[in-house]
Amino acid sequence: MPLGRLVIYVRDVEEMALFYETHFGFRALRLPGDRIVELVAQDGGANIMLHPAAKSQKMGQSLVKLAFDVEDVEGFCRQAKVKGLDFGSIHKADGYVYANAKDPCQNPISISSRAFRKVD
Repeated sequence: MPLGRLVIYVRDVEEMALFYETHFGFRALRLPGDRIVELVAQDGGANIMLHPAAKSQKMGQSLVKLAFDVEDVEGFCRQAKVKGLDFGSIHKADGYVYANAKDPCQNPISISSRAFRKVD
């Protein structure tokens, strides 16, 4: 059974929608009367549901990191910087590279070439 959606609790739904549309190519789906904005993955990946957070919820206190498959991590980092998103250092792992950043609500995000590594 494939993973279809991830829920992120956010303070500013519109800011987060714009962030994920701008940097990762999602399309925001807004339905009348629905306070949740669903970000639809354009490549068949899982969708992200942006849910308004309760005042008691702390932002960025999460045990989840969103990881996006990117074949050219360095190139993506350069393009993201032009659009205002700064990733940290590029880290080398076992046959792939990755870089980390945070979204506007301080949730950890990562871009990784792991899905494209060659496995013998």
